[in-house]
Amino acid sequence: MRYLTLLASLMCMALSVSAAKADRRVAFVVGNGTYKNVAQLPNPPIDAKAMAATLRNVGFEVIEGSNLSRDQMTEKLLDFGRKAQGSDIALFYYAGHGIAVSGTNYLLPVDADIKSEMDVKLGAAINIDLTLEQTMGDAKVKLVFLDACRDNPFAAKIKSNSATRSVNVQSGLAEMKSGEGTLIAFATGPGQTALDGQEGNNSPFTRALIDNITKPGIEIQQAMTSVRAQVNEETRKGQLPWGHTNLTGSVYLNQAPTAQVANAAPTAAGSVPMAAGGNSDGVELEYWRSVKESNKPEELNAYLAAYPNGQFKALALARLAAIKSGPSTATRTLNAGVDPATFTDEATQVTEDQIGLDKTQRRDVQRRLTGLGFDTKQTGVFSDETRTVLKRWQAARGYPSSGYLNKHQHKALISEVQAAPPTASDNSQKAARRAAAPAGSSAPAPAPAPQRSNPGDAAGAAFVGGVVGGMMGGMFRR
Repeated sequence: MRYLTLLASLMCMALSVSAAKADRRVAFVVGNGTYKNVAQLPNPPIDAKAMAATLRNVGFEVIEGSNLSRDQMTEKLLDFGRKAQGSDIALFYYAGHGIAVSGTNYLLPVDADIKSEMDVKLGAAINIDLTLEQTMGDAKVKLVFLDACRDNPFAAKIKSNSATRSVNVQSGLAEMKSGEGTLIAFATGPGQTALDGQEGNNSPFTRALIDNITKPGIEIQQAMTSVRAQVNEETRKGQLPWGHTNLTGSVYLNQAPTAQVANAAPTAAGSVPMAAGGNSDGVELEYWRSVKESNKPEELNAYLAAYPNGQFKALALARLAAIKSGPSTATRTLNAGVDPATFTDEATQVTEDQIGLDKTQRRDVQRRLTGLGFDTKQTGVFSDETRTVLKRWQAARGYPSSGYLNKHQHKALISEVQAAPPTASDNSQKAARRAAAPAGSSAPAPAPAPQRSNPGDAAGAAFVGGVVGGMMGGMFRR
């Protein structure tokens, strides 16, 4: 009887895992750069690709496009509108040229040929307000990111062809108000222009979005504060993102495993923020877990500010001291010959995408980590488990610990020597040799397990299935 009771409990737990991840997220991500009638923008397609990868990594279904014509944008928007209907989170991201005419904002397809205000209003451009209303209107949470405030050459054309009447054409985009449950963020303030960034890289605004909005346990409005600070610092106060929000609750694009940190500041001297259930120790533990392997002093100092007498204070201070003194001599000896940039350049989803690892190469990374003592499943998919193991490896080597790879870290990982332990079995010796094979080798790989759409769901199901299977086997043995 007790086995059946426990079995029922585990089945309920499995259902709870699935339900917790059942929120439906849909995103529209487009970057237009190869304009046919004005100077081209090199970076928006790169921005869009990086943003799409970032959002997919946290469970979004992404409708993605680059360098779209008017008809192609319309087709993508219709698809987005259908899929976003009734969604929990609908996200709209656009990078490229935009224009404000008489206080209304428009997005510009790559085939736009705008010479007058009439061209804009008769359909050569896409009305943002109308588009958002039609595609995202009934989503529970609506997030809008517009990296479309570049210095627009169409503005001068419209002004020069409007000699007979007054027309208000702004250099950047006009202010927009958000409805209930909506956050709108612009790359810079109303009527101002934003930087496109260094050619071949992300714009300052998009780079800051990618760095901040999917951090574990970070609420979206807190993330946008970090975005503004990062862009302001990177552009030396030349650009300050602007936004308007009417969110009615907390929104997390990457929910922490358990209780969230609701507020990074203590509510009173010596006190700490409380979780919804009142378990402040649990909140502090989750906060510490999120920063304990960080190489950023500001994140560790934030923990100390929130918990000046916290249970991990000594560890935080020790970590700060280690960061200040740099990687240990032992670590540098282990990584002799490694490019010095490996110790300083932080890896992100963008830098990892730039490496272009296919499934075989990802499996090779997982094999190498396991061979070095950082055990992870060799699936060819970088799940949350693999990200955690990557962080442990990075922290052990003195590299910036983010859970993602850049080209320097990937090269350093491949260069590490893995000693295969002696075994009595030929099969295990072959497995050890396969684990040491270089990326892209022709060594046969084990057949990958069927993948679910959400790695977290697969891990939860595997856990519950393993426990239930073991129990059932025990019952039959009895």
